[in-house]
Amino acid sequence: MSDDRYQALANSPFGGAVVKRLGLPAPPRLERHEPGKPVASGPVVLGEARGGRLAEPVRYVLHSIGTRVLDAKTAADDGGRPAALVFDATGIDSSQRLRAIYDFLHPTIASLNRNGRVVVLTTPAIEAGSVAAATAQRAIEGLVRSVAKEIGRYGSTAQLVEVAEGGEGALESTLRFLLSARSAYVDGQAIHVQAAQEVTVPEDWERPLAGRSAAVTGAARGIGEQVAATLADQGADVVCIDIPPAAEALSRVANRIGGTSLALDITDARAPQRLADHFRERGGRLDAFVHNAGITGDRTIARMPPEGWDSVLDVNLSSQERINEALLEGGLIGEGGRIVSVSSVSGIAGNRGQTNYATSKAGVIGMVRAMAPEMSERGATINAVAPGFIETQMTAAMPVGTREVGRRLNSLLQGGQPVDVAETIAWLLSPASGGVNGNVVRVCGQQFLGA
Repeated sequence: MSDDRYQALANSPFGGAVVKRLGLPAPPRLERHEPGKPVASGPVVLGEARGGRLAEPVRYVLHSIGTRVLDAKTAADDGGRPAALVFDATGIDSSQRLRAIYDFLHPTIASLNRNGRVVVLTTPAIEAGSVAAATAQRAIEGLVRSVAKEIGRYGSTAQLVEVAEGGEGALESTLRFLLSARSAYVDGQAIHVQAAQEVTVPEDWERPLAGRSAAVTGAARGIGEQVAATLADQGADVVCIDIPPAAEALSRVANRIGGTSLALDITDARAPQRLADHFRERGGRLDAFVHNAGITGDRTIARMPPEGWDSVLDVNLSSQERINEALLEGGLIGEGGRIVSVSSVSGIAGNRGQTNYATSKAGVIGMVRAMAPEMSERGATINAVAPGFIETQMTAAMPVGTREVGRRLNSLLQGGQPVDVAETIAWLLSPASGGVNGNVVRVCGQQFLGA
């Protein structure tokens, strides 16, 4: 859902000329995934700093997706526009050697195609072998976030991927996602890949969730509806969950995607047990659970009634804690299981008039990070996505000025689509994403506000 008339104007021949003459922002048209579309739409330029450890694993992934791999010199001689630039920076062990990234990007980035990708791989600073190496590895994050802001006007993105020792074999799912059009609205992120007990490579990367069961709360409309549809498209058997008053709309969604519906108020004291019983009756196991349900109740804290605070915290945070406890204690999510919670950039940066909402969404981040070690011990993962301005019925109802500001305050100069959140969640739920645990991934086009 989008009614971004300014973007349409800026991309028309006449409007584009006017926008350019006036020096106004020109939101690019983002390419999003289509069935059968290749992961990378052209060649990928691969570089590495001397002493790096990831060039060969990355090269293996690039060959597995069927893309042509070039080095910087060959790319210059080739004369074409690469779809992506990938650099292994794990060998950089001093600030002086940061020059290696400059030497790679300086001659190549201007040739990057529109809707291109830049991915830089590093070692977590905590695992670096010296203070100098840790300093250099952490410095790269500033470079990547800045590059993202320089290339966003072309619809291109830049990401940092920290790969822990032992995480080399868990890279493919993340690289495929970041290099593809599925990550169109994910920009300027730092993603951590750790060693995984087991990584299951899907038989069909278009349907990596085939044979897996998933549940999505708040699935009757908006982002939740799109999440359910995307998971079904990728092969999952989806249980759509929403409150009883939305039962009719929920059934329509479930019927359309070939799933089932469960009308349930997740704040009800009996809801966790009802969920556990439901999944136990369906086979005794659940592969993935998506906590998407959420509400707002915007008031400044001075004007907020107690019930306005309590209801938002209960729906957005406390219910997730109770449901997770019931699913894990009941053994319903075990090895290979996935949990994804929907947070928000408001939980990272805060927002005036949303103390209750921002508190709940920050709490989701805390919950995910605190649970990650326990999930790892189970051979499972938990992660969060933090959407920014996403085009939904709620944002469409905003005043025009507020809506326009929300759309433009990011590197891609536009709002995201529900499918952008859904694709990110699907990547995190993939059986091949076992090395991605405890991450909070912003789906916000690199929003300018917040960390």
